[in-house]
Amino acid sequence: MKKHRDGSWSEKTKSPLEPHMSVPWLIGKRLKERPNDVCVEVKSRFGLYWHPITAAEFENDIVRVARGLIGLGLQPGESIAILAATSYEWSLIDMAALSAGLVVVPIYESDSAEQVRWILEDSEVRLVVADSAAHVELVESVRTDHLLPTILIDDDGMGAIYEAGISIPAQAVAERRAALGASSLATIIYTSGTTGRPKGTELTHGNLVFSTLSVLQTEKEIIDRPGSRVLLFLPLAHIMARIVSIYALAGHGRMGHVPNTQSLISDLASFKPTALLVVPRVLEKIYNAAEAKSGGGKKLKIFRWAARVAVENSEKTHHGLIFRVKRAIAKKLVWSKLTAILGENCHYAVSAGAPLGKRLGHIYRGIGLTVIEAFGLTETTGASTANRPNAFVMGTVGQPIPGSDVKVAEDGEVLLRGPHVMRGYHNNPEATHEAIDEQGWFHSGDVGTLDHHGFLTITGRKKDLIVTAGGKNVAPAVLEDKLTGHPLISQVVVVGDKRPFVGALITLDAQMLPGWLASHGLASMTVAEAAKDPHVLASLQRGIDRTNKQVSRAESIRKFGILSGEFTQENGLLTPSLKVKRAAVLSRYSEQLEELYRDTRS
Repeated sequence: MKKHRDGSWSEKTKSPLEPHMSVPWLIGKRLKERPNDVCVEVKSRFGLYWHPITAAEFENDIVRVARGLIGLGLQPGESIAILAATSYEWSLIDMAALSAGLVVVPIYESDSAEQVRWILEDSEVRLVVADSAAHVELVESVRTDHLLPTILIDDDGMGAIYEAGISIPAQAVAERRAALGASSLATIIYTSGTTGRPKGTELTHGNLVFSTLSVLQTEKEIIDRPGSRVLLFLPLAHIMARIVSIYALAGHGRMGHVPNTQSLISDLASFKPTALLVVPRVLEKIYNAAEAKSGGGKKLKIFRWAARVAVENSEKTHHGLIFRVKRAIAKKLVWSKLTAILGENCHYAVSAGAPLGKRLGHIYRGIGLTVIEAFGLTETTGASTANRPNAFVMGTVGQPIPGSDVKVAEDGEVLLRGPHVMRGYHNNPEATHEAIDEQGWFHSGDVGTLDHHGFLTITGRKKDLIVTAGGKNVAPAVLEDKLTGHPLISQVVVVGDKRPFVGALITLDAQMLPGWLASHGLASMTVAEAAKDPHVLASLQRGIDRTNKQVSRAESIRKFGILSGEFTQENGLLTPSLKVKRAAVLSRYSEQLEELYRDTRS
């Protein structure tokens, strides 16, 4: 790792990227070198078995679908959209479309009709592939003149694609692949964003190839070794899951798909992953659920004691026979329950989207699951910095990936540069010029710090910084990240801009509430009743008091209010990557916000 005169850091090792490189070229390397490698496993109808698919078999499927897309009349450079849950078919159509020289436009399942209309029109989509009748109906409701009939991903729909390609020779696919290069446009991903109309991020084949080659260098132990098994359950419409799927296809491991987290525990048990791709909330839920199930009284005390031992094990602050005995007891009584959920083979989780928090990171590492935190955006093709098994600092998002640069501007904004940075926003040169400066630095909008070894720590979003009436700058993410570790808290928004003090708006976790009440010897109650219960309020206050100890008096939370309901994608308060849409929350709950500050004397 090298520090430059301008304060930027870069990885000394350069990741090769040449003009001829494309995604089909990248996954074709595995086919050429190891055609009998199993690269994908597909879940059986009842979820008890995973069917293996070799690189050669996957290639046959790709070419067959690509021939069909060509047979439907789609020309190189034209766009197709995928509106579907995470599945083998999603990845297959993605790779086939890229092989046919098409541009893939993912659409989130949670997108509104107006958002879908905008995406289809702005990127001039010619064909939409969907996985449900409801999605087909949604597309038809906003149909544009140049759109072909929507194809449903079922036996009939896939059959129609295959039939369209009967007269198209495989050579046609080979010719389209040969015409691709690093500068060819591969995908337009519309950033969900927390405000405004989505912007279409243009990523080239070179962006995707560079990111893959760079990350496979540094995270080889996690995703690029024989025996690596990665289970994808986050939306493939999001760059994080999408790029990890390409990592898996280009490396030595295997990939599995499930559409959501509804059956996650059984899916983990049957697939037996060695690594997971998660957002922090998934890990928080697993831990909080385990704590709630431990019960109250002595059992709860034992659980929390075991958690402290896990932290000590991760920090390696204790050694010797006595600690080894403590560790063995903690493992038998508590840790084994958590590792049983994750699977005995799962030793890594890659986490992005929001900070996990040091304590929870230490707990997981202490029981045997190292959480690799990474940082990146759609505009940087996923990870721009990442911790590594051999270069790891808890609480940071790691160092820049090979061949890229990172620095922090004078105002604290994190700037990123390299071949992984998008070529621009689709049909939006003004926004592109605002995001990428003349030196090629992409302005991320995130605020952070770099330590003396080039490890990056993200402290919040630049636009979210709160300036209190007293002139104190407060980064709400620092407080929010600590509070969401409380078992009763589902979401929290820290407020206080131009106000006399910092406050918090909280939603309660309806799934965790029953277990928490039982473990504390309290009667069952609704979320609305819990919001007024003195025991619940006292527990939340204790959590806030613990959080306040980590910040100055001026930054501490003085009051909190409990909101009805939760923040979800469906009600427009969460992005598909589960980030809170702060402006939308403050607008919807403006009365509750005013109530928080109605009597400032308190």
